[in-house]
Amino acid sequence: MSYTHGVYIQENDTSVTTPVTADSANQFIVGTAPINLLDDPSSAVNVPILVEKYSEAMEYLGYSSDWESYTLCQSMYASFKVFNVSPLIFVNVLDPDKHYSSVTSESNTISSGAITIEKEGILINANFVVQSSDGATTYTEDTDYTLAFDDDGYVVLTVLSAGSIGSATELLLSYRKLDPSAVDKDDIIGSYSSSTGKYTGLENISQVYPQLGLLPGLILAPGWSHIPSVGIAMIAACESINGIYNCNCILDVDTSEVVEYSAVYAWKNSNSYNDKHALVCWPKVVVDDYTFYMSAMLAALVAYTDYENDGVPYVSPSNKDFNITGTVLDDGTEIYLDQAQGNTLNGKGIITALNLNGWVCWGNNTGIYPTSTDVKDRWIPVRRMFDWWGNTFILTYFQKVDSAMNRRLIDTIIDTENIRANGYKAKYQLADARIEFVSDDNPTTDLIDGKITFHQYLTPFPPAETIINVLEYDADALTTALEESDS
Repeated sequence: MSYTHGVYIQENDTSVTTPVTADSANQFIVGTAPINLLDDPSSAVNVPILVEKYSEAMEYLGYSSDWESYTLCQSMYASFKVFNVSPLIFVNVLDPDKHYSSVTSESNTISSGAITIEKEGILINANFVVQSSDGATTYTEDTDYTLAFDDDGYVVLTVLSAGSIGSATELLLSYRKLDPSAVDKDDIIGSYSSSTGKYTGLENISQVYPQLGLLPGLILAPGWSHIPSVGIAMIAACESINGIYNCNCILDVDTSEVVEYSAVYAWKNSNSYNDKHALVCWPKVVVDDYTFYMSAMLAALVAYTDYENDGVPYVSPSNKDFNITGTVLDDGTEIYLDQAQGNTLNGKGIITALNLNGWVCWGNNTGIYPTSTDVKDRWIPVRRMFDWWGNTFILTYFQKVDSAMNRRLIDTIIDTENIRANGYKAKYQLADARIEFVSDDNPTTDLIDGKITFHQYLTPFPPAETIINVLEYDADALTTALEESDS
C-alpha cells in the first residue's frame, strides 16, 4: 500500500436493495392463430411469443376475424384495439405439420390474370402445386406464377406473362390448409417431453421467464377455458411457476350449456372452477359486430386497471368501464342482467357485466368464494396483491441468495422491504406491510442448514363493495326550521 497523506474517499455498497417490481398483468394466452400468413409458420408453434403492439401480433402470429377458428385473435383485438394494453405472451398450438386438411386437383378459373382462393388458412409451401387443367403440366412458382396473401388472408395466384401458363383459363390447384378444428383440448393443456425437451400448450408457461424475462400475471385461453379439463389445467398452472412464482387465471363458463344466470353457480361447482387464483366469468361480451369470450376482455380490463394505478394491482376491475356494447350467449341470445341478478352471481364467486348507464364489469370475488371467505383469497385485488408482492420479493432478493448469512444481510432485507412498504402506504395503495426476522421461525437447525425465514404482514385494501347510507327523518330539525321562520 502506498504512503498516504491527506483526505480520501471510499464508497461502500448501498445497504438498501433497489426493488425489482414484477409486472402485475402480463397476459399469457394459449390458443390458435392463422400462422399460415407467416413466412415460416412452423417457427410460431408451441413457443412463447412476446407481443407489445398490434403490428407485431400480425407479424409474429397473423390475424383473422374468424375468432372461433383462431382464438388468439380476440385477445389481440381486446388488448390492442379496445384497451390498448401490452405486453401479451402468446402460445399458438395450431401446428401446420399436424393440424391440416388437403385439397387435391381443385379446379379454379383464371380471371383478369389471377385466381383468388377465398379460403383462410391455406399454406404456401412445397405442397402447393399448380397444374394445367388436364393435369399434364406442373407449373413453377416465380417462373409461371406468383403467390401472395391479400388483406383478407386469401391466397392470390397471379399468372406471369413470361411464363408457360399462357392463355389458359383454368388451373388445377393442390394445397394444404390449416384445420383449426383438428386442435383439441389436449393440445391446449399441452405437455413436456423429457426425450425431446419440448414444451407444448400451457406447459410453455415455465418457459416465459427463462426466455423472455417476464412473469405471467394472467393465464387465459379464450375459446378453450370453458372446457373443464382446460380450466382445471389453467388453475394448476397458476401456482409454482418455475417452482416459485404465482399468478391468476381467467376462466369462462360455457354459455352454450349454461343459458340462465341461476344455473352458473351449479356449473362452476360441478366443474371445480372454485380456486383462489381463478377469476370466473359469464356470459360472452359483444363490441359492435364482434363477440368475445369474456375472459379476453376481462384480462385486458385488468391490465388497463393496473396501468391506471401505477402497475399496482390493488384496485378491482369491478365497476370499471368494460368498453363493450352487450352480453350474449353462445348462440347470440342477448343477456341483460339487473343489479340484483349480478349480485347473485357475485355472491357465488362469478364475474359478469351490467349495463348501469353504460356497461361495466361487475364482481370482486375470486372463484373460491363462497367456499372460503378468507380475505386474502376471496377478494380479487387482495389475492392479486399477495401474488404480485410475493413475486416481487423473489425477484428483488434473488441476488442475495448465497450471500453470507450475517446480520447485515438480514437488516438489508428488512430495511428494504419496510421502505418499499412505506412508499405504497403513502400512496394509499396498501393499508400496511411490515417484515420481521423472528427467532422462533429460525431455529439453529435451519440456520446451520443455510435457511433463514422472514415473517411479513401484508394488508391490501379490500374493495368497498357495499356502501350503506342510513337515512332517518329528523322531526326536531323540522320544528327548529319552523321556529326559525317565525323569528
